[in-house]
Amino acid sequence: MSDAAQPTAAEVRAAADAVKTALDRHLQAVERRTGDDDPAVHDAFNALAAASEAYDELLYDRYDEVTPFEIPAAQDALPPYAGPEEPHAVSVLIRRDYAVAEPARLLAQARRLADLDPDGQDALPAAGAGVHAALGVVFGEYEADEIASRHKEFGLEEGDSTLWISAVDELPDPGEWLAAPFDEADPALVVCRFDVSSVFDEEDELDGDPEDTLPGRS
Repeated sequence: MSDAAQPTAAEVRAAADAVKTALDRHLQAVERRTGDDDPAVHDAFNALAAASEAYDELLYDRYDEVTPFEIPAAQDALPPYAGPEEPHAVSVLIRRDYAVAEPARLLAQARRLADLDPDGQDALPAAGAGVHAALGVVFGEYEADEIASRHKEFGLEEGDSTLWISAVDELPDPGEWLAAPFDEADPALVVCRFDVSSVFDEEDELDGDPEDTLPGRS
């Protein structure tokens, strides 16, 4: 961005003042709310999110700095919360998509794992049989978070991912949902969610925002 296109210091200061005003109004709305779905709180939340995002963008454009907090999307990104007010348990739902970008690398990693496992001789033929078997070997050895951090080593390319934190009154009975773990995913029970997508990268390039947008619930 050229110097001529940069916001002025006064514009950044005005945006910071707007955040302070929006923060005060949000607190006032929360203190005076008449129920869980008070529209005044909803509007104040969205105004605070918009003011914070505007300040974050101007701060980066002017000073190449960012705020230490993530700006959630407006509450309209999720339906009104309909879960328990004081949840006694949570369900964490995670989806991560990968493209098999380098099948040869994936197969090589699976073969290496099978060779290192003295009890895994039955997996040796399977590991070299194809991508389907190789995925089973790799994902059977590593936890999902480790694969996410090392995906390139396994010939994988990241796609979209999402994490939902859903509130529940109590934990289900052991084994109750294992046959269909995602059938009861209800957006109205989501306390917060975090999304990662190349869509946000494209929007950031247009908007000048250096970070992904991570929708959440206040």
